[in-house]
Amino acid sequence: MDAKKIMDIFRDTAYIRTGGSPEELKTAQYLVEQVNRWGLKGKILPFEVPMSNMEEAVFLADGVEVPCKGYLCAGSGEVEAPFYYLRGKDAYSLSQCKGKIVMVDGYLGYWVYQDLLENGAVGFVTYDGNANYTDRDIDQRELRSFVHKGNRIPGVNINAKDAIRLINQGVATAKIVLKQEEYTGASHNVLLELPGEVDEYIVLTAHYDSTSLSQGAYDNMSGSVGLLGVAEHFVNRPHRYGLRFLWCGSEERGLLGSKAYCEKEENLKDCVLCINLDMIGCIMGKFIYCVSGEEQLCHYISYLGSELGFGIEGKQDVYSSDSTPFADKGIPAVSFARIAPSNTATIHNSYDTLDLMKGEQMAEDIGFIIAFTERMANAARCPVAKEIPEAVKEKLDIYLCRKRDKSK
Repeated sequence: MDAKKIMDIFRDTAYIRTGGSPEELKTAQYLVEQVNRWGLKGKILPFEVPMSNMEEAVFLADGVEVPCKGYLCAGSGEVEAPFYYLRGKDAYSLSQCKGKIVMVDGYLGYWVYQDLLENGAVGFVTYDGNANYTDRDIDQRELRSFVHKGNRIPGVNINAKDAIRLINQGVATAKIVLKQEEYTGASHNVLLELPGEVDEYIVLTAHYDSTSLSQGAYDNMSGSVGLLGVAEHFVNRPHRYGLRFLWCGSEERGLLGSKAYCEKEENLKDCVLCINLDMIGCIMGKFIYCVSGEEQLCHYISYLGSELGFGIEGKQDVYSSDSTPFADKGIPAVSFARIAPSNTATIHNSYDTLDLMKGEQMAEDIGFIIAFTERMANAARCPVAKEIPEAVKEKLDIYLCRKRDKSK
Protein backbone atom coordinates (compact mmCIF):
# COMPACT_ATOMS: atom_id res chain seq x y z
CA MET A 1 0.00 0.00 0.00
CA ASP A 2 1.63 3.22 -1.13
CA ALA A 3 1.54 6.66 0.47
CA LYS A 4 -1.11 8.01 -1.92
CA LYS A 5 -3.54 5.16 -1.27
CA ILE A 6 -3.00 5.56 2.46
CA MET A 7 -3.86 9.26 2.39
CA ASP A 8 -6.88 8.58 0.17
CA ILE A 9 -8.27 6.30 2.88
CA PHE A 10 -7.73 8.98 5.51
CA ARG A 11 -9.67 11.43 3.32
CA ASP A 12 -12.47 8.92 2.75
CA THR A 13 -12.91 8.43 6.50
CA ALA A 14 -12.44 12.03 7.68
CA TYR A 15 -15.54 12.14 9.87
CA ILE A 16 -16.55 11.40 13.46
CA ARG A 17 -17.51 7.73 14.03
CA THR A 18 -18.39 7.06 17.66
CA GLY A 19 -19.13 3.53 18.82
CA GLY A 20 -22.64 2.40 17.92
CA SER A 21 -23.30 5.33 15.57
CA PRO A 22 -24.41 5.14 11.91
CA GLU A 23 -21.02 6.62 11.00
CA GLU A 24 -19.23 3.76 12.71
CA LEU A 25 -21.27 1.26 10.68
CA LYS A 26 -20.53 3.27 7.53
CA THR A 27 -16.80 2.86 8.24
CA ALA A 28 -17.21 -0.87 8.89
CA GLN A 29 -18.86 -1.20 5.49
CA TYR A 30 -16.05 0.83 3.93
CA LEU A 31 -13.42 -1.51 5.41
CA VAL A 32 -15.29 -4.52 4.05
CA GLU A 33 -15.37 -2.90 0.60
CA GLN A 34 -11.60 -2.44 0.75
CA VAL A 35 -10.85 -6.11 1.45
CA ASN A 36 -13.51 -7.33 -0.98
CA ARG A 37 -11.54 -5.65 -3.77
CA TRP A 38 -8.87 -8.30 -3.26
CA GLY A 39 -11.41 -11.05 -3.99
CA LEU A 40 -11.85 -11.83 -0.30
CA LYS A 41 -14.90 -11.61 1.92
CA GLY A 42 -14.82 -9.47 5.02
CA LYS A 43 -17.50 -9.98 7.66
CA ILE A 44 -19.29 -7.45 9.83
CA LEU A 45 -19.92 -8.84 13.31
CA PRO A 46 -22.47 -6.84 15.33
CA PHE A 47 -22.52 -6.79 19.13
CA GLU A 48 -24.78 -5.05 21.61
CA VAL A 49 -23.81 -1.77 23.28
CA PRO A 50 -25.70 0.61 25.58
CA MET A 51 -26.81 3.76 23.76
CA SER A 52 -28.44 7.03 24.72
CA ASN A 53 -30.02 10.05 23.05
CA MET A 54 -29.46 13.13 25.19
CA GLU A 55 -32.60 15.27 25.07
CA GLU A 56 -31.65 17.86 27.70
CA ALA A 57 -28.53 18.63 29.71
CA VAL A 58 -28.37 21.71 31.92
CA PHE A 59 -25.74 22.79 34.43
CA LEU A 60 -26.28 25.82 36.62
CA ALA A 61 -23.64 27.34 38.90
CA ASP A 62 -25.06 29.84 41.40
CA GLY A 63 -28.07 30.04 39.11
CA VAL A 64 -26.08 30.89 35.97
CA GLU A 65 -26.13 28.37 33.13
CA VAL A 66 -22.75 26.94 32.11
CA PRO A 67 -22.30 25.25 28.68
CA CYS A 68 -22.12 21.51 29.21
CA LYS A 69 -22.76 18.07 27.81
CA GLY A 70 -24.54 15.52 29.96
CA TYR A 71 -22.99 12.13 30.56
CA LEU A 72 -24.65 9.55 28.34
CA CYS A 73 -26.17 6.58 30.19
CA ALA A 74 -26.05 8.50 33.50
CA GLY A 75 -29.83 8.33 33.68
CA SER A 76 -32.37 11.13 33.77
CA GLY A 77 -33.10 13.36 36.72
CA GLU A 78 -32.50 16.62 38.52
CA VAL A 79 -30.27 17.42 41.47
CA GLU A 80 -29.41 20.68 43.24
CA ALA A 81 -26.73 20.80 45.94
CA PRO A 82 -23.66 22.64 47.25
CA PHE A 83 -20.79 22.70 44.76
CA TYR A 84 -17.44 21.20 45.78
CA TYR A 85 -14.13 20.98 43.91
CA LEU A 86 -12.31 17.79 44.83
CA ARG A 87 -8.67 18.83 44.65
CA GLY A 88 -7.15 15.71 46.22
CA LYS A 89 -8.05 12.08 46.79
CA ASP A 90 -7.04 11.94 50.48
CA ALA A 91 -9.58 10.69 53.01
CA TYR A 92 -10.41 14.14 54.36
CA SER A 93 -11.01 15.70 50.93
CA LEU A 94 -13.22 12.79 49.93
CA SER A 95 -15.22 13.07 53.15
CA GLN A 96 -16.31 16.56 52.06
CA CYS A 97 -18.21 15.14 49.05
CA LYS A 98 -21.29 14.13 51.06
CA GLY A 99 -24.47 15.67 49.69
CA LYS A 100 -22.62 17.74 47.09
CA ILE A 101 -22.16 18.06 43.34
CA VAL A 102 -18.46 17.37 42.98
CA MET A 103 -16.09 18.58 40.27
CA VAL A 104 -13.07 16.35 39.67
CA ASP A 105 -9.84 16.82 37.74
CA GLY A 106 -9.10 14.49 34.88
CA TYR A 107 -11.10 11.56 33.60
CA LEU A 108 -13.90 10.01 35.62
CA GLY A 109 -12.44 6.53 35.99
CA TYR A 110 -13.82 3.55 37.88
CA TRP A 111 -12.17 4.23 41.23
CA VAL A 112 -12.88 7.96 41.19
CA TYR A 113 -16.57 7.23 40.63
CA GLN A 114 -16.60 4.60 43.37
CA ASP A 115 -14.99 7.11 45.75
CA LEU A 116 -17.69 9.66 44.93
CA LEU A 117 -20.44 7.14 45.60
CA GLU A 118 -18.86 5.85 48.79
CA ASN A 119 -18.51 9.40 50.13
CA GLY A 120 -22.05 10.45 49.34
CA ALA A 121 -21.74 12.72 46.28
CA VAL A 122 -25.09 13.38 44.59
CA GLY A 123 -23.74 14.55 41.22
CA PHE A 124 -20.45 15.14 39.41
CA VAL A 125 -18.77 17.52 37.00
CA THR A 126 -15.72 16.86 34.85
CA TYR A 127 -13.92 19.14 32.43
CA ASP A 128 -11.72 18.79 29.39
CA GLY A 129 -10.09 20.91 26.72
CA ASN A 130 -7.21 23.27 27.37
CA ALA A 131 -7.32 26.68 29.00
CA ASN A 132 -4.67 27.90 26.52
CA TYR A 133 -6.58 26.85 23.38
CA THR A 134 -9.01 29.22 21.65
CA ASP A 135 -11.74 26.60 21.19
CA ARG A 136 -14.53 25.92 23.66
CA ASP A 137 -15.06 22.29 22.67
CA ILE A 138 -16.72 19.93 25.15
CA ASP A 139 -16.36 16.18 24.74
CA GLN A 140 -19.50 14.03 24.87
CA ARG A 141 -18.71 11.50 27.58
CA GLU A 142 -20.44 8.40 28.88
CA LEU A 143 -20.96 6.86 32.29
CA ARG A 144 -19.87 3.38 31.35
CA SER A 145 -21.83 0.42 32.65
CA PHE A 146 -18.80 -1.27 34.21
CA VAL A 147 -18.17 1.96 36.12
CA HIS A 148 -21.64 2.62 37.53
CA LYS A 149 -22.79 -1.02 37.89
CA GLY A 150 -26.36 0.19 38.16
CA ASN A 151 -25.66 2.91 40.74
CA ARG A 152 -25.93 6.14 38.78
CA ILE A 153 -25.75 9.79 39.77
CA PRO A 154 -26.10 12.60 37.20
CA GLY A 155 -23.03 14.22 35.72
CA VAL A 156 -21.94 16.75 33.11
CA ASN A 157 -18.75 17.65 31.28
CA ILE A 158 -17.68 21.28 30.76
CA ASN A 159 -14.79 23.15 29.16
CA ALA A 160 -11.63 23.77 31.19
CA LYS A 161 -12.02 27.55 30.83
CA ASP A 162 -15.36 27.42 32.60
CA ALA A 163 -14.01 25.09 35.27
CA ILE A 164 -11.31 27.64 36.11
CA ARG A 165 -13.87 30.43 36.18
CA LEU A 166 -16.16 28.56 38.60
CA ILE A 167 -13.36 28.07 41.10
CA ASN A 168 -12.03 31.57 40.65
CA GLN A 169 -15.51 32.98 41.39
CA GLY A 170 -16.04 30.72 44.40
CA VAL A 171 -19.27 29.14 43.17
CA ALA A 172 -21.34 27.82 46.09
CA THR A 173 -24.28 25.90 44.61
CA ALA A 174 -24.91 23.86 41.48
CA LYS A 175 -27.77 22.18 39.68
CA ILE A 176 -27.76 19.40 37.09
CA VAL A 177 -30.72 18.45 34.90
CA LEU A 178 -30.49 15.44 32.59
CA LYS A 179 -33.13 14.01 30.31
CA GLN A 180 -32.20 11.19 27.95
CA GLU A 181 -33.58 8.16 26.17
CA GLU A 182 -31.51 5.02 26.78
CA TYR A 183 -31.65 1.88 24.67
CA THR A 184 -29.60 -1.08 23.48
CA GLY A 185 -27.90 -0.51 20.15
CA ALA A 186 -25.27 -2.21 18.03
CA SER A 187 -21.61 -1.64 17.37
CA HIS A 188 -19.61 -3.67 14.86
CA ASN A 189 -16.36 -5.56 14.48
CA VAL A 190 -14.99 -6.33 11.03
CA LEU A 191 -13.27 -9.67 10.45
CA LEU A 192 -11.05 -10.94 7.64
CA GLU A 193 -9.53 -14.43 7.73
CA LEU A 194 -6.50 -15.58 5.75
CA PRO A 195 -6.05 -19.32 6.43
CA GLY A 196 -2.53 -20.68 6.86
CA GLU A 197 -0.89 -24.08 6.60
CA VAL A 198 -1.69 -24.97 10.22
CA ASP A 199 -4.86 -24.58 12.24
CA GLU A 200 -3.35 -22.09 14.69
CA TYR A 201 -3.54 -18.40 13.91
CA ILE A 202 -2.32 -14.93 14.79
CA VAL A 203 -4.90 -12.18 15.28
CA LEU A 204 -4.11 -8.60 14.24
CA THR A 205 -6.28 -5.88 15.75
CA ALA A 206 -6.96 -2.16 15.45
CA HIS A 207 -9.95 -0.03 16.37
CA TYR A 208 -11.64 2.20 13.84
CA ASP A 209 -14.07 4.19 16.01
CA SER A 210 -13.38 7.71 17.26
CA THR A 211 -14.41 9.94 20.13
CA SER A 212 -17.20 12.50 19.81
CA LEU A 213 -15.07 15.47 18.74
CA SER A 214 -12.49 13.64 16.69
CA GLN A 215 -12.10 12.48 13.11
CA GLY A 216 -9.69 9.98 14.63
CA ALA A 217 -7.13 9.91 11.83
CA TYR A 218 -4.27 9.34 14.26
CA ASP A 219 -6.37 7.53 16.87
CA ASN A 220 -7.01 5.21 15.22
CA MET A 221 -7.77 5.14 11.53
CA SER A 222 -3.98 4.95 11.27
CA GLY A 223 -3.98 1.51 12.89
CA SER A 224 -6.94 0.44 10.76
CA VAL A 225 -5.11 1.49 7.59
CA GLY A 226 -2.11 -0.39 8.94
CA LEU A 227 -4.18 -3.58 9.16
CA LEU A 228 -5.30 -3.08 5.57
CA GLY A 229 -1.66 -2.72 4.51
CA VAL A 230 -0.57 -5.87 6.32
CA ALA A 231 -3.55 -7.83 5.01
CA GLU A 232 -2.87 -6.70 1.43
CA HIS A 233 0.74 -7.89 1.75
CA PHE A 234 -0.31 -11.42 2.76
CA VAL A 235 -3.19 -11.88 0.32
CA ASN A 236 -1.02 -13.60 -2.30
CA ARG A 237 1.84 -14.75 -0.07
CA PRO A 238 1.96 -18.10 1.71
CA HIS A 239 2.14 -18.12 5.49
CA ARG A 240 2.35 -20.99 7.94
CA TYR A 241 0.06 -19.58 10.61
CA GLY A 242 -3.41 -18.34 9.76
CA LEU A 243 -4.00 -14.60 10.04
CA ARG A 244 -7.18 -13.03 11.36
CA PHE A 245 -7.62 -9.30 10.96
CA LEU A 246 -10.04 -7.74 13.43
CA TRP A 247 -11.08 -4.11 13.11
CA CYS A 248 -12.70 -3.35 16.47
CA GLY A 249 -15.66 -1.12 17.12
CA SER A 250 -16.29 0.91 20.28
CA GLU A 251 -12.72 0.76 21.59
CA GLU A 252 -13.07 4.33 22.79
CA ARG A 253 -16.03 3.27 24.92
CA GLY A 254 -13.98 0.78 26.92
CA LEU A 255 -12.54 -1.79 24.47
CA LEU A 256 -16.07 -3.07 23.84
CA GLY A 257 -15.35 -4.61 20.42
CA SER A 258 -12.32 -6.62 21.45
CA LYS A 259 -14.02 -7.63 24.71
CA ALA A 260 -17.05 -8.87 22.76
CA TYR A 261 -14.79 -10.92 20.48
CA CYS A 262 -12.80 -12.38 23.37
CA GLU A 263 -15.91 -13.36 25.32
CA LYS A 264 -16.43 -16.26 22.91
CA GLU A 265 -13.99 -19.04 23.78
CA GLU A 266 -14.10 -20.53 20.28
CA ASN A 267 -12.62 -17.30 18.90
CA LEU A 268 -9.46 -17.77 20.96
CA LYS A 269 -9.08 -21.53 21.01
CA ASP A 270 -6.20 -21.72 18.52
CA CYS A 271 -4.85 -18.17 18.84
CA VAL A 272 -1.12 -17.94 19.61
CA LEU A 273 -0.47 -14.18 19.45
CA CYS A 274 -2.20 -10.81 19.17
CA ILE A 275 -0.58 -7.95 17.22
CA ASN A 276 -2.34 -4.65 17.86
CA LEU A 277 -1.90 -1.34 16.00
CA ASP A 278 -3.01 1.83 17.74
CA MET A 279 -1.74 5.21 16.48
CA ILE A 280 0.99 4.75 13.86
CA GLY A 281 2.30 6.86 10.98
CA CYS A 282 2.13 10.25 12.65
CA ILE A 283 4.42 12.96 11.20
CA MET A 284 6.18 13.38 14.54
CA GLY A 285 7.15 11.03 17.35
CA LYS A 286 8.89 7.77 18.15
CA PHE A 287 7.83 4.22 17.33
CA ILE A 288 7.19 2.05 20.37
CA TYR A 289 6.06 -1.44 21.33
CA CYS A 290 4.30 -2.67 24.45
CA VAL A 291 4.45 -6.40 25.19
CA SER A 292 1.82 -8.05 27.35
CA GLY A 293 3.64 -11.35 27.41
CA GLU A 294 7.06 -12.78 28.13
CA GLU A 295 9.99 -10.37 28.36
CA GLN A 296 11.93 -12.26 25.68
CA LEU A 297 9.56 -10.85 23.08
CA CYS A 298 10.74 -7.34 24.02
CA HIS A 299 14.33 -8.30 23.22
CA TYR A 300 13.28 -9.93 19.96
CA ILE A 301 11.46 -6.82 18.75
CA SER A 302 14.36 -4.57 19.75
CA TYR A 303 16.81 -6.81 17.88
CA LEU A 304 14.54 -6.81 14.84
CA GLY A 305 14.50 -3.02 14.87
CA SER A 306 18.29 -2.98 14.93
CA GLU A 307 18.48 -5.57 12.16
CA LEU A 308 16.20 -3.54 9.90
CA GLY A 309 17.53 -0.11 10.86
CA PHE A 310 14.14 0.89 12.24
CA GLY A 311 14.15 2.99 15.42
CA ILE A 312 12.00 1.43 18.10
CA GLU A 313 11.80 1.25 21.88
CA GLY A 314 9.39 -0.38 24.29
CA LYS A 315 8.72 -2.42 27.37
CA GLN A 316 6.71 -5.19 28.98
CA ASP A 317 3.46 -3.65 30.17
CA VAL A 318 -0.30 -3.36 29.57
CA TYR A 319 -1.34 -1.08 26.71
CA SER A 320 -4.62 0.80 26.82
CA SER A 321 -5.99 -0.71 23.63
CA ASP A 322 -7.54 -3.79 22.06
CA SER A 323 -4.55 -5.98 22.88
CA THR A 324 -5.59 -5.99 26.54
CA PRO A 325 -8.69 -8.26 26.38
CA PHE A 326 -6.59 -10.85 24.52
CA ALA A 327 -3.82 -10.73 27.12
CA ASP A 328 -6.45 -11.01 29.84
CA LYS A 329 -7.60 -14.27 28.22
CA GLY A 330 -4.06 -15.66 28.20
CA ILE A 331 -3.08 -14.69 24.64
CA PRO A 332 0.33 -12.96 24.52
CA ALA A 333 0.01 -9.58 22.84
CA VAL A 334 2.10 -6.75 21.48
CA SER A 335 0.90 -3.28 20.56
CA PHE A 336 2.74 -1.01 18.14
CA ALA A 337 2.36 2.77 18.06
CA ARG A 338 4.12 5.95 16.98
CA ILE A 339 3.76 8.32 19.92
CA ALA A 340 4.08 12.01 19.13
CA PRO A 341 4.74 14.76 21.69
CA SER A 342 1.45 16.25 22.87
CA ASN A 343 2.32 19.66 21.43
CA THR A 344 2.61 18.19 17.93
CA ALA A 345 -0.32 15.74 17.92
CA THR A 346 -3.19 15.26 20.34
CA ILE A 347 -6.05 12.78 20.42
CA HIS A 348 -9.67 12.63 21.59
CA ASN A 349 -10.31 16.17 20.38
CA SER A 350 -11.06 18.14 17.23
CA TYR A 351 -7.35 18.45 16.40
CA ASP A 352 -6.99 14.78 15.48
CA THR A 353 -7.30 15.04 11.70
CA LEU A 354 -5.42 13.77 8.66
CA ASP A 355 -3.18 16.84 8.95
CA LEU A 356 -1.26 14.89 11.61
CA MET A 357 -0.52 12.04 9.24
CA LYS A 358 2.11 11.37 6.57
CA GLY A 359 1.60 8.66 3.97
CA GLU A 360 5.31 7.90 3.64
CA GLN A 361 5.69 7.50 7.42
CA MET A 362 2.65 5.25 7.50
CA ALA A 363 4.17 3.09 4.76
CA GLU A 364 7.45 2.83 6.69
CA ASP A 365 5.68 1.86 9.91
CA ILE A 366 3.52 -0.69 8.09
CA GLY A 367 6.69 -2.14 6.56
CA PHE A 368 8.16 -2.86 9.98
CA ILE A 369 4.91 -4.42 11.18
CA ILE A 370 4.83 -6.61 8.08
CA ALA A 371 8.42 -7.72 8.74
CA PHE A 372 7.55 -8.70 12.32
CA THR A 373 4.33 -10.43 11.26
CA GLU A 374 6.14 -12.38 8.53
CA ARG A 375 8.59 -13.80 11.05
CA MET A 376 5.81 -14.83 13.42
CA ALA A 377 3.46 -16.12 10.71
CA ASN A 378 6.14 -18.20 8.98
CA ALA A 379 7.84 -19.57 12.07
CA ALA A 380 8.19 -23.34 12.28
CA ARG A 381 6.68 -22.84 15.71
CA CYS A 382 5.54 -19.50 17.13
CA PRO A 383 8.39 -18.65 19.51
CA VAL A 384 6.26 -16.59 21.91
CA ALA A 385 5.32 -18.48 25.06
CA LYS A 386 1.55 -18.75 25.40
CA GLU A 387 1.50 -17.52 28.96
CA ILE A 388 1.12 -14.21 30.74
CA PRO A 389 3.75 -13.41 33.40
CA GLU A 390 2.50 -12.73 36.92
CA ALA A 391 3.72 -9.13 36.81
CA VAL A 392 1.61 -8.51 33.70
CA LYS A 393 -1.39 -10.25 35.27
CA GLU A 394 -1.11 -7.86 38.20
CA LYS A 395 -1.15 -4.88 35.81
CA LEU A 396 -4.12 -6.35 33.96
CA ASP A 397 -6.03 -6.59 37.23
CA ILE A 398 -5.30 -2.92 37.89
CA TYR A 399 -6.09 -1.75 34.37
CA LEU A 400 -9.36 -3.69 34.29
CA CYS A 401 -10.32 -2.32 37.71
CA ARG A 402 -10.32 -5.65 39.50
CA LYS A 403 -7.67 -4.33 41.85
CA ARG A 404 -6.81 -0.81 42.97
CA ASP A 405 -3.37 0.61 42.23
CA LYS A 406 -2.02 1.28 45.72
CA SER A 407 0.82 3.38 44.33
CA LYS A 408 -1.62 6.17 43.40
